[in-house]
Amino acid sequence: MSKQITLVMFGAPGSGKGTQAKQMAEKFNLEHVSTGDLFRYEISHKTPLGLKAQEIINRGDLCPDDITLGMLRNHIEKHDDVKGFIFDGVPRTIKQAEMLDDPTFFTNLDITKVIYLKVEMEEVQARILKRAEIEQRADDTPATVKARVENFFAQTMPLVDYYRNQGKLVEINGMQDIEHVFADICKVVETL
Repeated sequence: MSKQITLVMFGAPGSGKGTQAKQMAEKFNLEHVSTGDLFRYEISHKTPLGLKAQEIINRGDLCPDDITLGMLRNHIEKHDDVKGFIFDGVPRTIKQAEMLDDPTFFTNLDITKVIYLKVEMEEVQARILKRAEIEQRADDTPATVKARVENFFAQTMPLVDYYRNQGKLVEINGMQDIEHVFADICKVVETL
């Protein structure tokens, strides 16, 4: 990998994208960018975007795309010397994908590949509930898990066609064990 690359790990909650993104970042020396981590950083450092986000979150609302992607842009600008990025949790909507493609919002950013971990809805729900049990996460109840998964399939799945039409989508069978999924992803990244 001689030029800077930008990968997007894409999949339903519980598909393993966070696990795979961390492994990919380590193996290929990429900057792993998790939107959850960005929010925690910006809020804890009381940046202007972090303060806006905290206010919105405290109301129980979802942060608008411009705040989420503004945090992402800030992070990218601070790490312009890295070999590449792997995004975990962004984009979540067509609007966010369009913003990532907008050269007036993101200069020098080009999504290289989108790695879609394809996992069946029932398996996703089972994985999240198992994770909730292991990690004792109170927010992962059967009802909230079902809502999050349904939300993903309703709002985020259109990104599959969006990136397929750009020739950037690579589907990986996420129903395999972690090691086989990782091996399949490595084959894709090694060609870049």
